[in-house]
Amino acid sequence: MSRKSHPTPTRSRTQFLRRRDILKGAGGGTLALSGLLGAAPTWAASGSAGLNPAEAAIGPDVSLTIARGVWPVRGRHGAATLVNGALPGPLIRLKEGERAHIRVHNAMNVSSSIHWHGVLVPSGMDGVPGLSFPGIAPGGAFDYVFDPHQSGTYWYHSHSGLQEQTGLFGPLIIDPAGPDPIRSEREHVLVLSDFSFIPPERILALLKENAEVFNYQEETLSGLMAGRGQTLRQRLEWARMRMNPTDIADVTGAVYTYLVNGHDPAANWTGLFTPGERVRLRVINAASQTVFDLRIPGLKLSVVAADGQAVRPVEVDELQIANAETFDLIITPQDRAYTLVAEASDRSGMARATLAPRPGMSAAVPPLRARPVLTMKDMGMDMSAMAGMSGQAMGAMRMSMRDPANAPDVKMGPGVQMIAPMPTDRTGEPGQGLSEVDHRVLTYRDLVALSPNSDQRAPTREVEIHLTGNMERFIWGLDGVSYNQNPPPYLFRAGERTRVTLVNDTMMAHPIHLHGHFFELVDGPAGFRPRKHTVNVAPAGRVSWDFTPVEGDWAFHCHMLYHMASGMFGVFAVRELPA
Repeated sequence: MSRKSHPTPTRSRTQFLRRRDILKGAGGGTLALSGLLGAAPTWAASGSAGLNPAEAAIGPDVSLTIARGVWPVRGRHGAATLVNGALPGPLIRLKEGERAHIRVHNAMNVSSSIHWHGVLVPSGMDGVPGLSFPGIAPGGAFDYVFDPHQSGTYWYHSHSGLQEQTGLFGPLIIDPAGPDPIRSEREHVLVLSDFSFIPPERILALLKENAEVFNYQEETLSGLMAGRGQTLRQRLEWARMRMNPTDIADVTGAVYTYLVNGHDPAANWTGLFTPGERVRLRVINAASQTVFDLRIPGLKLSVVAADGQAVRPVEVDELQIANAETFDLIITPQDRAYTLVAEASDRSGMARATLAPRPGMSAAVPPLRARPVLTMKDMGMDMSAMAGMSGQAMGAMRMSMRDPANAPDVKMGPGVQMIAPMPTDRTGEPGQGLSEVDHRVLTYRDLVALSPNSDQRAPTREVEIHLTGNMERFIWGLDGVSYNQNPPPYLFRAGERTRVTLVNDTMMAHPIHLHGHFFELVDGPAGFRPRKHTVNVAPAGRVSWDFTPVEGDWAFHCHMLYHMASGMFGVFAVRELPA
C-alpha cells in the first residue's frame, strides 16, 4: 500500500501535530549559558570499575533537570545542554514490570523534551513535541510514567530542535524481571557521541549553503596519480553526474571531536576489569551525525544483544554501529591494556578509550585507516549487470536515475536528486568502508533472536517507502516529500501484521528509527528474526521488516539529526479501523 492509497485519518492532522515544534531549531533563542560546568557521573568517570546494580540503579523514581552549561573538550569549555549537570546524562536503571516515574525539569529558557529511545511506552509518554505531547515549557516540568515491558540497553535524548547535538542524551538500562540471559561478571556502558564547538544551528545553515563544506577528504590529483581511490575514467564519470565519491558523512572530524562517555581521545576514558572475567560492554551510539566502526585490537567481540534485544552470540572482530543503535558485547580480556577504537565511518576521526586491569595503563592507538570511496553500487548500479554496456546505454542509465517510473510513489522535484535504478538488499554487507578488511565484521544477517518472535503471522499489507534527498541542496524527505511540505501521515490499522520496505534512493546511509515499536528484519531465520527499533539502510539499499502496529501517533525518521531537521521525518498514524 502506498502513501497515496492511505485512507483519511480519523481526526484532523492539526489536532496532533505541529511541524514547527518538531523541525525548528534548538528553541529559537541564543545559547544562554547558566555558568554550569558539568562533571562526569560515577559510571562515566575515567577509571570506572564498572556498573554495580546495587549502587548505579536510579529508579523507579527519577528526577532529571535539563540546563545550559559548559563541557570540557580538548582543553576548552564548549557550550552544552546538560542533564543533572553531566554529558552524557545520568544512567537510568529500571526494572522490567516495575512502574517508572520520571520527572523532568526544564531549567532552560526554551522548550525541551526527552524521548525514551527503543522503550515501548504509550504514545503520550513518547516525548515528541507537537506529536505525542506539547513539550516541556521553559521553567516547567513533565512527569513521564510508564511500565517497562522489556529489558536491555536503551538510551534517552531530546526530540526538541537540535538539543541532542549539544549533549541532551544519556543511557537507560532495563534489568529483566527474571534471570538475565546474558551472563557477565562486570558491565561497562560506553556512550559514543560527536561534539562540536560550532552551534548546531550554524552547522545546519552551513550545510544548506554548501553540503560539502565539512568534507576535507575530496579526491585529489596526487591521489589519482598514486592510484588511490578512483581511476581517471571513474572520476570523469562521477563528475558528469555531479556526484562526489567521498561524500560519506555530512559533518566530519573537521569540526567534530568524538567522545566516549563525554571524554575526548586525549582524556582517554578508562574502564577497569579483572583479567579473565566476562565483561559486558553496553555500547550506545548517541552521535547526532556519525556512524562508528568499533573494534578492540587483540580481542574478539561476542555480540549478544542488538537494540536491547538478546541475540544468539556471534563472534566478530569489528562492527558498524549506526546512529541510535545499541549493541551489547561480551569480551574476555587478559592481563594487559586494550584500546577501544570507534572510527567515524568516513575515517575523519575517532573516539578512543582504554580497557585495563589497573589504572594508568594504556595500549597503542592504531592510526586512522584509509577513507572509503563510494562506488557505482552505492549509486544503485549493479556493475555485473552493467558489464559490456555501451556509452549510450550508460547515458540512458544515468537518465533513469531521475525517472519517476522507477518509483511511482515518489514525488519528483527539487528535493529528489536521484532514484536508484537497481536498489539491492545490502543487509548481508558489513557497512561502508569495511568490505575489504581482513577480519570478520558483523552484518545484520548474522543476527538471530535468542527467543522466538512473539508474532509470527504473515503480513497482510505491504508498504514501500523511499528515502529521498538532494545532497547539493541538503533537502531530505520520504517519497520525495520533506516534512515541512505538510505530507499526510502513513496510516496503519492497529494489530494488522504489516511489511514495510525501505528503499534508499540516495548515496548516503540513513539509520531509520520507528518510535513505539520493534520490527523484525525479514532476512532473518523464520521465527527468530532479529528485532530492531533502528536499521541502517545502505546507499541504494533495500531493507524489509515486519511489524504489528500499536495504536497511536508515532514518529518515523532518519536518526541523522540534520537529515531529520531537513525533512526526513514522517508519522505512522495507527488507528483502530474497520476491516
